[in-house]
Amino acid sequence: MKVLYLWLIRFVSNLSRFKRKKLMIFFVSFDNNLDLIKAMAKKMPNKKHLIVFYEPSIEAAATDLAARGIRTIQFRNNLSFVFKYIPLVMQARVLFCDNYYAFLGGLAHPNSMKIVQLWHANGAIKRFGWEDKATDKRSNADKRRFQAVYDHFDDFVVASEAMGQVFQNSYHIADNHIKLLGYPRSDRFLHETWIKRARNRVQRVAPELLGRRVIFYAPTYREGIKFELPDGIMDAFNADPEAIVVIKLHPVLKQQEAQLRHYSNSRIKFYDQLSTADILTVTDTLITDYSSVAFDFALLKNAKSIIFFMFDLPAYEQNPGIQTDLLAGLPTEPVQTVTGLTAAIKANSTTDFTRFNETWNTYNDGLATGRVVDHYQKLLKKK
Repeated sequence: MKVLYLWLIRFVSNLSRFKRKKLMIFFVSFDNNLDLIKAMAKKMPNKKHLIVFYEPSIEAAATDLAARGIRTIQFRNNLSFVFKYIPLVMQARVLFCDNYYAFLGGLAHPNSMKIVQLWHANGAIKRFGWEDKATDKRSNADKRRFQAVYDHFDDFVVASEAMGQVFQNSYHIADNHIKLLGYPRSDRFLHETWIKRARNRVQRVAPELLGRRVIFYAPTYREGIKFELPDGIMDAFNADPEAIVVIKLHPVLKQQEAQLRHYSNSRIKFYDQLSTADILTVTDTLITDYSSVAFDFALLKNAKSIIFFMFDLPAYEQNPGIQTDLLAGLPTEPVQTVTGLTAAIKANSTTDFTRFNETWNTYNDGLATGRVVDHYQKLLKKK
């Protein structure tokens, strides 16, 4: 079925390959590039030439864009998409994606279309693409499909040479595809106006967090791996009697989060109304593991310390794996036991993020959105 689907995409896109390229199209699976889309819309000579295909999981974000006059279309990998929307996609002068989109593997890619990867994270701790050890176990047909998608990207917008190297290794692409422009999604963490608004949202929902040490536990989603927190972790979270611990698991881990909610009290909290980004603006100590949230947190002035709680490190190093030399470059040494986590929370030591930011947030200076908008708007003006 996958082969037939991609063949249909190639057939329909070839029929449409000579359509005039006048559109700018985004495929988004996360809601963290909304500011870029809004900024791009303001610079469009005709707002009708900007179209956003969105995943159902970010319906609310799409509604916000639609309210601003931006055309939004829910993306689904089905025959309707092939016959109704591939001809529209083929009118794109610039096609942005924030993730891996399998349909690209079958898309006819004329030279007049620029396909750009706007990845959804500043950096990478876990492996993906060819670096993911599970890829070796896939069939040769799967591997060819994967590389066909990777090869469709003309540009990879990144915030550092380190992340550029990750893409070169993970997607087997040449370094001339790397664009060191910074991540637009990171600008907000360096803008006082946005931070103030985020903190106001926190104040309305969780005023008890203000004036307290806030410890935020935000682990990554382990795809295909059963997520079970070690015994005693809730006691560790209570190690500092003056702190409030906020827990936010990945949306697909709702069942596990429901179990943890039984332990909620005046010092262990869950806030569905607040986004991860909002909570980061009032966080003193971030506890995470292999999540890219660490790269965002490091940009904030309120970031005092970070604890990498990697209780399943040996297993995770095997599947999916960790980026080469990454552990040595973390701003703090990972802890793997509940005892170590307890000690780290009690110590409340200050983390120096300088080298970490120099490596991974090199071009994240709060001005990335403007650079990306200017760079790709120029392409629309070309004949």
